[in-house]
Amino acid sequence: MQQFPKPAPGDYPTYANAYISRTPATGLTPDQLRDNFATLEELIEPLNDEQLLLRYQPGKWTIKEVLTHLIDAERIMAYRLLRVARHDTTPLPGYEHDDYIAYSFANKRSKASILAEYRSVRAATLTLLESLDERVAGYAGTASNHRITVTALAHFIAGHELHHLAILRERYWPLL
Repeated sequence: MQQFPKPAPGDYPTYANAYISRTPATGLTPDQLRDNFATLEELIEPLNDEQLLLRYQPGKWTIKEVLTHLIDAERIMAYRLLRVARHDTTPLPGYEHDDYIAYSFANKRSKASILAEYRSVRAATLTLLESLDERVAGYAGTASNHRITVTALAHFIAGHELHHLAILRERYWPLL
C-alpha cells in the first residue's frame, strides 16, 4: 500500500485531529514520512548539546526529550498499526507520555544516539507501511478506549511529528 487516504472523522479519537489535520488532504505517502524526517534532521543536526537541553519554559521538555517522545510515540503507534492491520481486535492500552520521558534519560544521551534510534524506528515504520495491502486501510481496532483505523494511525504518526516540528520552530528556535 503506497498511499493512505485521509481518514474520516470517526476513524480516530477526537484528540487525534490535532495531528491528523496536519497531514495532506490528498492522502499520506511513505515519501512524506521520509521528507518529514529529513526536515527534522536538518533542524537538529547543527545544534550542540547545550542547545539540545533548551526548554522554552520551565517544566517543558528539552529538545532531546521532544525527540525521544517522537521516537516513543512512533514506535507505539506503529505497533498499534501492525496489530490493527493484522486484524487483531484485542483492545490496546494507552500510555502516559510524561512517564515515558521521565524514564527515557534523554538528556544524558548523545544527539548521535537519539538520531540513530529515530532513523531506525522510522525505517521500521516505513518498511511496515510499504508492506501493507490496500485492503487493510479501513481495518479498525481499539486503542486507549477509542476506535482507530490503520489509515488513521499512519496519519497520526506523520501529523504528530509535524505538530512537534511546528512547536520546535515556534517555541524553541527563537530562543537559540
